[in-house]
Amino acid sequence: MSAALHEPQAGTAATAAAWICLEQPGPWGANALTESHLDPALGAELGRRADAAGVRVLLIRRPGHHADTHRPTPRRVYVASTAPGASWLERADTDPRRLLELDFAALAAGVRPGWGEPVAEPLLMVCTNSRRDVCCALWGRPLVAELAASHPEAVWECTHTGGHRFSPTGVLLPTGYLYGRLDVPFARHLLAEAARGRVVVERCRGRSAFPKEGQVAELAVRERLGERRDVLTVRGTTVRHVDGRAWRVDVVDQELPPARPASCGAVPAVPTRLVATGVQRLVPVP
Repeated sequence: MSAALHEPQAGTAATAAAWICLEQPGPWGANALTESHLDPALGAELGRRADAAGVRVLLIRRPGHHADTHRPTPRRVYVASTAPGASWLERADTDPRRLLELDFAALAAGVRPGWGEPVAEPLLMVCTNSRRDVCCALWGRPLVAELAASHPEAVWECTHTGGHRFSPTGVLLPTGYLYGRLDVPFARHLLAEAARGRVVVERCRGRSAFPKEGQVAELAVRERLGERRDVLTVRGTTVRHVDGRAWRVDVVDQELPPARPASCGAVPAVPTRLVATGVQRLVPVP
């Protein structure tokens, strides 16, 4: 229904200064960090530290069968900073408990942990968490399965990223841009453009480094300028370019009738969305 009603996606992305993606095979519950084959005490502590620092933790698994042998083998871990103009991505194959060695506050500030190896190519994490929303699995798993044939290391299944009604949804790392209504050709386009350092505005929900209003403001300026490079920063609803230009964006909260469910099984309600109603170029102070 969201797609049929052309519901805007800008300003609906999760907010996170950094992302931690931990490989965990097997089933995932609605609260995956404590409802999976991961030690629930470890999952709860990771969630607590992440919430306090503004970091997002995802469980990930490779496309296909998800059998968990319960063997204490190393797991793939990705750590990403979404800092505008300075994003980075590292990976390691390690014991999940090593994540407790991370300084979450430093990670949120963009400091590399240093125990992983740099990753140059972008990753796309696609939500397939059926226990959180069945639509994510219904649409996400076939998407990931097809993408894996051509991008076996770049695409993973992941737990909840928000925005069920936009499924299939995904987060592009390391920049932290979230997207909805994915399909195979578009996902391939996302990965190709990200590898060139370009931001795709179409179907973009926003960049997790920015608050909701800032996500809307940044995308509005990108649309106006046709700017696709990672050269914009946001404070409030003021967007600045590295060349010194700046814009103030008017962002308002609007109702978007008719009523519709926010996710599978939810009670229908009239949603509200942040919408950019104007973009004004700011004149530099002499």
